[in-house]
Amino acid sequence: MTDDNKANESGKAGETPLFDFTKMLSQFRIPGVDFASIIERERKNIEALAAANKVAFEGWQALIRRQSEILQDSMKQAMADAQQENAINKRAELAKERFEGALNNMRELAEMATKSQKDAFDIVRKRVEENMESFRNFGKKSD
Repeated sequence: MTDDNKANESGKAGETPLFDFTKMLSQFRIPGVDFASIIERERKNIEALAAANKVAFEGWQALIRRQSEILQDSMKQAMADAQQENAINKRAELAKERFEGALNNMRELAEMATKSQKDAFDIVRKRVEENMESFRNFGKKSD
């Protein structure tokens, strides 16, 4: 296929022509099968998965950013603790404070990860419920 043919099919030279499944499937008319609705349902499924992936990715980005902030803050605090004159005498107290801080940070990160996963799962769950409702109503005509 020449570039001129590509330009005619897609509208712009050098672009890959868009494949229209609806147009292709309309050639094969099967009684009782609505190809347009099948294509639309699958488009919505793909959109839901893309949205879920986006939410999950953004959640993991936030988690990594927060882990980096925690590490930086921990290092600054460790340096400040080491520079105190009475650091040797306060070792047990400082260790207890840092341990409690680390537990709080781990809890925060776990909550962030859980929320991100829940939000992504909710998008997919909603789409599955819509599909199930569509299957329940399959063949029913609205009056």
